[in-house]
Amino acid sequence: MSILSRYLLKTNLFLTLLTLTIGTGIYLLSDLFDRLDDFLGAGLGAEVILKYFAVKTPLIISQILPAVFLLAAVIQLCIMARDRELVALQAGGISFLRLTRFFIVYAMIWAGIQLGFSQVLGIYGEKEASQIWKEQVRNRQAGEVTLANLWFTEGNRVIKISTLQPLKEQGTNVTVYELGEDKNSVLQVVTAAHFTATEGKWTLTNCTRLIPGAYEVETLERVVLPIQQDVKAFAIVDPRGDPSRLPLWQLQDAINRLKQSGSNVEALRTAWHMKLAYAFSLVSMALIALALITWRDSIYLNIGASLLLVFVFYTLFTIGGSLGENGILPPGVAAWGANALFGGSAIFRLVYVSRSKTA
Repeated sequence: MSILSRYLLKTNLFLTLLTLTIGTGIYLLSDLFDRLDDFLGAGLGAEVILKYFAVKTPLIISQILPAVFLLAAVIQLCIMARDRELVALQAGGISFLRLTRFFIVYAMIWAGIQLGFSQVLGIYGEKEASQIWKEQVRNRQAGEVTLANLWFTEGNRVIKISTLQPLKEQGTNVTVYELGEDKNSVLQVVTAAHFTATEGKWTLTNCTRLIPGAYEVETLERVVLPIQQDVKAFAIVDPRGDPSRLPLWQLQDAINRLKQSGSNVEALRTAWHMKLAYAFSLVSMALIALALITWRDSIYLNIGASLLLVFVFYTLFTIGGSLGENGILPPGVAAWGANALFGGSAIFRLVYVSRSKTA
C-alpha cells in the first residue's frame, strides 16, 4: 500500500468511525426516548432495555452507514482542499483519477462490511429486538400470525387454504384438487376441516373425498398427502411482515420455493435486489463526495448539500422499492434506480471536469 493510500485510509477511518459513533448515538437516544415509556409501562428492568438496544445496534449501523460514509468522505476531501493537499497532489503528478480509484475500491470494501452487518448481525439483532418488543413489551407471540385465503400449486395438485398459521404449521378448511396428467381433468377433490404440515407430508383430519369420474363421495377421519411445500415460507408474505428480515440467501431460497408454488414473488425479488443495491450505495456516495469537491471546497456548503442529497437518495430508493413491490417497475430497475441516477450523475460530473482540465 502506497503512502498516499495509507494516509487516505487512516484519515477516512477516523472520520467514518467518529461520524458513525455520533450518528448511532443520536439514533439510539431518539429510539430510547420514543420507547422508554413502553418499557417502563411493561415493568422491564435495565438489563432487558440494554439488551434490546445492544442487539439492535448492528442494524442501525448498517442503515446509516451510507450517509455516514458520504459525510466522512466529504469532510476529508474538503479538509484536503482547504489545506491545499489536493493541489499539491496534482502538482506532484498524482491525478484526481487515482484519488477516485482509491475511494471507489475503499467504498466497495465498506459495501461488503455493510452487507455483512445487515445480513448477519443486523438480521439476528432485529429478530432478537422484535422478539423482546413483541413478547415482553407487547405480549404478542410470533406464532399468532394467521394468514387467510392462500392458493398454490405443487405438481398436479392445486391447494386452497382458508386459514393458516405458518409458524405453527397448521391450518383450517383446506381443499386439495388433484388433476390428471393433462391438467384439464380433476381426479379427486379432498376437503378437510383441519391439517398439520410436517416435512414431506400433510396430515388432513375430518376429510371428505370426492371422485368426480366415479361419482363417489366418502368421509374419512384422516388422510395423509405427500405435499412438499414448507408452510413456514408463507410467513414472509404476511402483509404485516417484512421480507427484509430474512437474510439474503434465505430470501433467495424462499423466492425459489414460492415461485415454484405459483405465488407472486415480485415484492420478495424487489427486497432481494434492494439489499444489494443499498450496500452498493456506498460506492454511489463515494462518487457523490468526489463530484461535490469538484463543485465547491467549502466544508459547510458541501455538508449541507450532502445531507440534502442523502435525503433525496433515500426518498427515491424507498419510492423505487414500493413501485417494485407493487409490480409497477421490474425489481432490478426499482431497486437500482437511485444508484444509477446518483452514481451516473456523479460520474458524468467527474468526466466533465476531467475533460475540462485537459482541454
